[in-house]
Formats: sequence, C-alpha cells, structure tokens
Amino acid sequence: MNVEAADISHLEHSLWRTETRYDPHYMDRIISADFQEFGRSGRRYTREDVIPETSEAAKIAAVLHNLTCDPVTDDVTLVTYICELHRGGKSEWSNRASLWQKTSGQWQLHFHQGTPTEALL
Repeated sequence: MNVEAADISHLEHSLWRTETRYDPHYMDRIISADFQEFGRSGRRYTREDVIPETSEAAKIAAVLHNLTCDPVTDDVTLVTYICELHRGGKSEWSNRASLWQKTSGQWQLHFHQGTPTEALL
C-alpha cells in the first residue's frame, strides 16, 4: 500500500472510531462542503447530518474487511470495503464505498454509500 493509500485508509478507519467520529472539529476538517451519503438504511445524508454537535455518543465497534483504495485520478480515490458493525448486541454487515478528494493538500470525504449485505463466512 502506497503512502497516500495508507493515509486514506487511516481516514476511512477514523470514521468508525468513537474518538474521531464524534469529534466535531475533526469531522469538520475531513467532510467536504458538498458531502452526500446514501446510508445502509436507504436514507440520504448531508454534511450537516454527519457532523456531530457534541463529542458525546455511543461507542462504535466496527471491523473493516477487504478495504481497497483505487485511484480514480491523482486527486480522487475510491475506497471500498465490507463493514461489520456491532451495536445493541447485534451485528450489521454492509458493503461500503467512499469517494475521497484531495483539495488544497488535504483529503476530504465527498461521497459515501452503504448497502446491506450478508455476513462474511
């Protein structure tokens, strides 16, 4: 994995860690102004929906399987993986895709999608 792919992989993982996902200042830096998401539930989210107002939230426990970073251009990368999310005593599995763009030297998340899938065996 090259340096940029490692950086983007780190950013993607940070979306699934409690300490960064619920840090409003951190999320403000990495979520682009035109961010959109189609969630696992089918709901559509905007930047305002995903940036928390406070740092208090429920703990996130997720494992990202088979994460790949595929450059689209020098400044755009597509990230795909399978997410195993544990909450409320249940596991939810989803295929995930994120589109990251480098703007002014910083990677930002522009688009994300989650689609329900079966558990990996």
